[in-house]
Amino acid sequence: MEVYLIILIDIVVRLLTILLVIYALMSFAPLEPWHPVRRFLDRLVQPILQPFRNVMPPVGMFDLSVMIAIITIQIAGYILKIMVQAAF
Repeated sequence: MEVYLIILIDIVVRLLTILLVIYALMSFAPLEPWHPVRRFLDRLVQPILQPFRNVMPPVGMFDLSVMIAIITIQIAGYILKIMVQAAF
């Protein structure tokens, strides 16, 4: 059971990280805001990024909320894996 939970945590953390990286890279692409791919990513990523954007204002032209969200997700995944290992 422990192994399956750790694998699930790894999959979720990697999936969220990949989505956030794709979202950040798509900000450089000239896709229109109503493009289906962009709208799909917005619906997935905005609920994750909004709390970070509320706390941290943009620094000049850069939005560091994506980087902070990735770091936070990675740390939370690591802590969850440690907790699962300690529980079993």
